[in-house]
Amino acid sequence: MSTPTAERRASTPKPAPPPPDRRPTPAGLLTQHPRLAVLVAVVLLVVVSAAVTGASAWPGWLTADVKTPLDDVGDWLTDNRDQHWLFLYVLLHISNAAEGTIDQIFVVLSTIGWLGVTLLATLVSWYVAGADFGRRALTVAGITVGTFAVCGVLNLWDYAMETLALMMLAVLVAAVVGVLLGLVAGLSDTGDRMLRPVFDTMQVLPAFAYLLPLVLLFGIGSPAALVSTVVYAAPPMARLTALGLRTADPAALEASTSLGASPVQRLWTARLPLARKEMLLGLNQTIMMALSMVVLASTIGAGGLGDKIYQALSKDAFGSALIAGTCIVLIAIWLDRTTAAAGERLEGTEDPSGPLARFPGRFAWGGLVVLGALAYAFGPVAGQRHWPPEWTVRISAPITEAVESFTREIRSGVPVLGGTDVWSNNFTEWILNPVRDGLQATPWWAMLLLVVALAYLAGSWRTGLTAVASLSVIGLMGLWPKSMDTLAQVLVALVVTLILGVAVGILAARVDAVRSGIRPLLDVMQTMPQFVYLVPVVALVGVGRPAAIAAAVVYALPAVIRITTEGLRNVDPSALEASRSLGSTTWQQLLQVQLPLARRSLLLAVNQGVVLVLAIVVIGGLVGGGALGYDVVYGLQKSELGVGLSAGIAIVCLGLLLDRLTQSAGSRARGR
Repeated sequence: MSTPTAERRASTPKPAPPPPDRRPTPAGLLTQHPRLAVLVAVVLLVVVSAAVTGASAWPGWLTADVKTPLDDVGDWLTDNRDQHWLFLYVLLHISNAAEGTIDQIFVVLSTIGWLGVTLLATLVSWYVAGADFGRRALTVAGITVGTFAVCGVLNLWDYAMETLALMMLAVLVAAVVGVLLGLVAGLSDTGDRMLRPVFDTMQVLPAFAYLLPLVLLFGIGSPAALVSTVVYAAPPMARLTALGLRTADPAALEASTSLGASPVQRLWTARLPLARKEMLLGLNQTIMMALSMVVLASTIGAGGLGDKIYQALSKDAFGSALIAGTCIVLIAIWLDRTTAAAGERLEGTEDPSGPLARFPGRFAWGGLVVLGALAYAFGPVAGQRHWPPEWTVRISAPITEAVESFTREIRSGVPVLGGTDVWSNNFTEWILNPVRDGLQATPWWAMLLLVVALAYLAGSWRTGLTAVASLSVIGLMGLWPKSMDTLAQVLVALVVTLILGVAVGILAARVDAVRSGIRPLLDVMQTMPQFVYLVPVVALVGVGRPAAIAAAVVYALPAVIRITTEGLRNVDPSALEASRSLGSTTWQQLLQVQLPLARRSLLLAVNQGVVLVLAIVVIGGLVGGGALGYDVVYGLQKSELGVGLSAGIAIVCLGLLLDRLTQSAGSRARGR
């Protein structure tokens, strides 16, 4: 007979067994993802082979002498510049036309005078921003006045006008060339297929690599600077014009066709108006890239503010470099804000209410042209060609002394921490050198196998072929060790950029105050030309590889932060709400929902980081970055085509390798 106690014990349910651990083991993870298993096996093989062999010398029987033929071409160009028909009847006319036009623009700006230039620039900026008394138009006008006033007060007016004269012609030619190429790529599938690899190659080709062959063709001076700027700045205009034409509203095009419009009429009345937004964005990018190249072209005699920076850096006159860099940044901000305001006005739905905005565009622009003609005619009478000397201040010497005093303390006088010199040396010893030595110790065949495995993981056999071909070209030219040195700098700079950029991007995506606070700083950093980034890092870190890497990180950081922030903020709100309803913590939401769903944007950030970092690491050859960047600089300074151009080709190969790997990973993420 059972007792009540026994009955209660019998009725008490047994505790449920603990749920099985569903977390995948490493072996199970590799089984579920065979591509990852292949990559792990290849990485282990690479590490073991590097440790065993300790050398990665590309075999001599697989190399070819490319420098001697290139040097022969360079010598022929130099010897025949004054007698061959190509120079006398083609390149000489282009050179004379370019130099004469730039000189004439500078004369016009000087004749109009500082007051006329400032007034005209302010009116143009105010008009394109809305021609009213709203906040946007007045802000753009104020930025314009402030930019030209600072250039004058700092006694850099003539330098600024030289830069502006070259900029005006370069942007005009680059915009026309970009629109024509964009029409070809946007209206023809064959044209798009032909131009796309050209644009891709030009995207990863650092700006410095454009200069050497053009110097041999046109010589030192503004013609080579103009042509290199046009070649560098035209692709964004072409790409975005083609994009606008291809994404035009099909319904509008169909309506135009149904009304009997011919292909030319459909282009002028439908396609181009519908592509205005993309074309204006392309113009903005073209202006920014042209300014960056014009400043960099000071190394080949372009003059202007870039030459002021270049000469100051060579003399360690950081005060002069800083004030010239300030003027360049202000010009960049002015141009960026003006084109951005024009884009916002184009997208806006409200009717413009300004006094000039009521007139048709041709009448308003005609009035501005007449005003400019009057300023040109009466400028000599007014006698205001140059900025008044009594309105200038000379602060370069005090700034140089202050910078030297500050950098002395921060480079070696920081208690306990040591200073930037100590940090730079430790960074080189513990990070840069091991990565470089590891890449150089990896056998060449293992490196080829590794890139094939990465391409297989990215899911594209074409990427694998491109990667292998790129590394093979590098080895064939005998530049394997220097290329591995440059690759080490790019990878280290990219990792640092991604760590900082993703961390700040996550914080900005989750905290509105942080996003609002860093937005002006990111805007300024994204408008600064590449050359300007070298000024502060050289002062803080000194010359060497750490300076090149620091400049690359600062240059690429804004793009990574912005893309990461937008990717996280555009995550589907319903997914976040579902995660919160299941009790997920903030970290669980971030790691398990936001970051996986923003993977496409994160891979785009990696791709953009690669391109931007590579561009600055190469320019870092000016400040002791060494490797391929130094060869490009040396070839440019000594006019040695074999050294400079072969290094430039190797840089393009590295760029294609990294660009294709990251693009393929992004394409695979989009396909999921």
